[in-house]
Amino acid sequence: MNRYQKILNKHYKKIFHYSGKLIALFGIIALLPLLVIAFYPEEIKYFLAFFIPAIIAIIFGIIISKINESKEEVTLSLKEGGLIVVFSWILAIIISAIPFITGLGMSITQSIFEAVSGWTTTGLTVVNESETPNIFLIWRSLMQYFGGIGLVVVMLSSILHPGGFTLYKAEGRSDKLLPNVKKSTQMIINIYFGFTIGGIILYILAGMNLFDAINHTMAALSTGGFSTKTASIGYWNNYKVEIVTWLLMIVGATNFATLYVLMKFKIKTYLRNGEIQLLFLLLAISTPLFVYFTAFPLLNEISEAWRHGIFQAITALSTTGFATLPMQEINYFGIMIIILLMLIGGGTGSTAGGIKLYRIFLIFRSLLWEIKRQFLPKNIVKKPYFGRGENKVYIKDEYIRETSNYIFIYLFTFVAGVLIFLAHGYNLQESMFEYASAQGTVGLSIGITSPGAPAGILWTMIAGMFLGRLEFMIIIYSIVKVVKDIKYSIISN
Repeated sequence: MNRYQKILNKHYKKIFHYSGKLIALFGIIALLPLLVIAFYPEEIKYFLAFFIPAIIAIIFGIIISKINESKEEVTLSLKEGGLIVVFSWILAIIISAIPFITGLGMSITQSIFEAVSGWTTTGLTVVNESETPNIFLIWRSLMQYFGGIGLVVVMLSSILHPGGFTLYKAEGRSDKLLPNVKKSTQMIINIYFGFTIGGIILYILAGMNLFDAINHTMAALSTGGFSTKTASIGYWNNYKVEIVTWLLMIVGATNFATLYVLMKFKIKTYLRNGEIQLLFLLLAISTPLFVYFTAFPLLNEISEAWRHGIFQAITALSTTGFATLPMQEINYFGIMIIILLMLIGGGTGSTAGGIKLYRIFLIFRSLLWEIKRQFLPKNIVKKPYFGRGENKVYIKDEYIRETSNYIFIYLFTFVAGVLIFLAHGYNLQESMFEYASAQGTVGLSIGITSPGAPAGILWTMIAGMFLGRLEFMIIIYSIVKVVKDIKYSIISN
């Protein structure tokens, strides 16, 4: 065995070691729905549907972690961190699907779809909420809650790993709230949990019962959108419930570093943040347009039009997917507005999906800077920047290149997904809307997503949700690395 092969083996032992820890952590999370049985004892019949896969995950994770344990320090690359995230997420999704198969008798495709929709915080569903037992409703919400914060963040908040920042970045986060990763992840957990308690209290005060308040807080804060009601938030027809949901969705779509700034009452710094400026600008533009051209013609009452218009703009841009209006009744103009907002999405390092506000803002600022530079004297040297968290981000060529590449891949994948929908016989409007919702991890549906949807469509959306949540490049890097390492091992042997 040559030197490179030995190094490779050390790195893969560390990859499996961390993956085992994540899988064991997932197994513990999978036991949480069983707490519901204390309040709904008639659902004891579903105990084994959750207990068995959870215990299997815990035992399997511990074994994998212990077998590959090593005291030797190994610095993991971003691609190797991506392998850990992708591997553990795939196993978590497979195990999460088992209760739907054994407990509800759903098909493998439908069960995988529901699990992926949960963990990726999408919210598209193939179950009928009115007929679904409470233990499965809370399980869907828990998947979104922990999927939004990320398994890696939960793990790193309790144990400091040498490869901590690599894992942190591999799950789509890059901002440090505090000097080291462990303290940063602990602060993220504290912020997330604090808003969770606040959301539950506000929902109860607004008129929800405790069970619904817990589920909807987890779904709104994770920008997931799973509801306990078939009509989603529209079931309550209560402006107080909707206002609480607005607040939680905006919080969920905001970068945690920016939330940390707000919690320190640095209002000016918060408002100078580029993502926040763009978020409110997009809402300020899209809401009146949606109200005037879509909501008012549909509802014929200006106050109701504004109420629903604001809600639909926030739920689409934050990629939450709650609804107060049936998407099937919205006109072409409104559908296009929602599609554009779903494609843009929320903040980087938040629980939201989409291309992300940071990337859109970066490209927009660089374009303005290029135009402005043409009119400046040649001897003037300025560096364009914008606020992000508490820091200034100077626009570099490498940032623009990375962002442009990401947006190209995102839109290329979107077009490919739409073509698959078209090949199944759906029209362009339906195809664009449904796949934008899946890839942006939004959860709004125009009616295609259902138990009767073709398997090809469900698997296309599964791929879109997974790619959208784990941000494309990490998955691509991980696949390429595995293929290269396998090829090298075969050649060297």
